[in-house]
Amino acid sequence: MALPQLTDAERRAALQKAVETRQKRAQLKKQIKAGQKSLGQVLNDTSNPIVAKMKISALLQSLPGVGKVRAQKLMSKIGIDESRRIQGLGSKQRENLLEELQ
Repeated sequence: MALPQLTDAERRAALQKAVETRQKRAQLKKQIKAGQKSLGQVLNDTSNPIVAKMKISALLQSLPGVGKVRAQKLMSKIGIDESRRIQGLGSKQRENLLEELQ
């Protein structure tokens, strides 16, 4: 499938939207790291597209005391694929994730 040809204005708008999305995601990660938002709050906010499209591994790594290795171990223990996003989590996976990190 060929990519659509974008005008310069459409391309600039898409790039600006991508930058804003990355900034909002970075802000969310800072709030999680600072303890202003809990894991449960973030997992239950799937109506927010910034949260819904965030990778689970990135979310876990933004938690205090959880790095890349611990996040990978938790995800493999629970049965969550590395490429899974928050919106794609099943209810059991959410419960198990919260249980492991509480």
